[in-house]
Amino acid sequence: MTAIESPCILVCSIDLKTGYCFGCGRTRDEISDWISMTSQQRREIMGQLAARLETVERKPRRETRRARMARERAEASR
Repeated sequence: MTAIESPCILVCSIDLKTGYCFGCGRTRDEISDWISMTSQQRREIMGQLAARLETVERKPRRETRRARMARERAEASR
């Protein structure tokens, strides 16, 4: 059995605006059909992923307690 190349980086969440995964840039359909695609089909999609990821709006990172406290101190000192 041969391993199937995959762009998955285990950051599996879909950008609702573009429909692309935040981690790999594939659509839901491409992710679910990946195993049944030919090598050529997978390569064609993989060739598009970098450009797709440029259009994905990155998820805002959650503000940590430390960052929030630092921001609040900075605002209080103004």
